[in-house]
Amino acid sequence: QVQLQESGPGLVKPSQTLSLTCTVSGGSITTDNYYWTWIRQPPGKGLEWMGGINDSGTPYYSPSLRSRTSISRDTSKNQFTLQLSSVTPEAPAVYYCARSPRGWSTMDYWGKGTLVTVPS
Repeated sequence: QVQLQESGPGLVKPSQTLSLTCTVSGGSITTDNYYWTWIRQPPGKGLEWMGGINDSGTPYYSPSLRSRTSISRDTSKNQFTLQLSSVTPEAPAVYYCARSPRGWSTMDYWGKGTLVTVPS
């Protein structure tokens, strides 16, 4: 059973960088044909795919966030991380990490999510 757990600060100041880590257990982030994804969701709104990293360690980003997003991994810890720079005050969002089998269109395992707020 694959499990994912997000961790990071719940409050980030405007203009700072949001950093989150996803720790994976029950499966390796280097397993062929599995990609590892970051998704966020403001309360009452839809899911937004932010980006991810594939089994070879190549990151992919949403075009709308590309200039501010960095996704990397630490294979020794079986973790992958999200950094979103220059955050602005906005509605809180829950950030999820998830596993995507063979591409980015579906996710078969999700973390529970972590709420991040950027106060004005």
